[in-house]
Amino acid sequence: MKAPVLHVKGSILVSETEVREQLWVIDGRVTFNRPMGGEVHTITGYVLPGLVDAHCHVGLEATGGVTQERAEEHAIADREAGALLLRDAGSPIDTHWMDERDDLPRIIRAGRHIARTKRYIRNFAHEIEPEDLVAYVRQEARRGDGWVKLVGDWIDRDRGDLAPCWPREALIAAIDAAHEEGARVTAHCFGEESLYDFAAAGTDCIEHATGLQQDSIDQFVAQGISIVPTLVNVENFPKFADAGESKFPKYAAHMRDLYDRRFATVAAAHEAGVKVYVGTDAGGQLPHGLVADEVAEFVRAGMTNIEALSSATWGARAWLRRPGIEEGQSADFIVYADDPREDVGVLKAPTHVVLRGRVT
Repeated sequence: MKAPVLHVKGSILVSETEVREQLWVIDGRVTFNRPMGGEVHTITGYVLPGLVDAHCHVGLEATGGVTQERAEEHAIADREAGALLLRDAGSPIDTHWMDERDDLPRIIRAGRHIARTKRYIRNFAHEIEPEDLVAYVRQEARRGDGWVKLVGDWIDRDRGDLAPCWPREALIAAIDAAHEEGARVTAHCFGEESLYDFAAAGTDCIEHATGLQQDSIDQFVAQGISIVPTLVNVENFPKFADAGESKFPKYAAHMRDLYDRRFATVAAAHEAGVKVYVGTDAGGQLPHGLVADEVAEFVRAGMTNIEALSSATWGARAWLRRPGIEEGQSADFIVYADDPREDVGVLKAPTHVVLRGRVT
């Protein structure tokens, strides 16, 4: 028996400026053309493309990789929150089996983190030295879905503070190799110094980017480097500082300073023209399903509601080269009772989640 046609009425927010009054879903795909005949099921509301969490870790928790069953729970939590497109910014487990599941979000993978030996969280990353960086970048580029994730800085015990993990020359060779493989590169960077090395090496994106200053902001604008600030995770910086206070007071003070200026940093980058996208850093430290909280943080950082929404929907999907609400494309969208353009808090209460044309 043929599934009924889904008819969606209300305000279909196709882009920042285009609003349609209705769409239909036939065989899991969007059409703006009224079908002839057949059973129809109608829902009404304000509609956005499925939200994007551009920095999360499906299958990763504080102790490392988890079981498939637990990874499935991560993906379902994101789906229920409206995040239907995930850029997985590093996981030690292979989640490609999820691609066969019509009920789970679409995932764009960066393979496994690549970190310097003993300079990252245990059990998360490949821990290597600079002479092996190119080989591991090529490996993860081939395992992922068009992205590679490096750990750009971490606490250096000799310095007692954040410090870059890689020589600039090694980064240049590694990022060139990733681009040869058809992959883009992003990197975990908390501090200031590593940002200049990654910019010089031609990176595509930086995660967190709390150390941005005017000079590095200018470089990012000139080179088209995007950032995913993960503000809901930056909320943990005071906790990180407290944990390191006794052994590394310089690091603790640095982390508190980065935390105190987090909103000003994001605002300065955004106002200068750096592309900023929503990501939660779920997995490891944080639970999944926080995408609405991150959008609200963008508004706290000075973005308009529309700008913050775009960073999680229209703009983010274009950046990741994935469609939104478009004729003939997969029906992946969220329905809300109230207008998220008026209050982004609405994102926390979807009335319907439609994934591959199925209402959940």
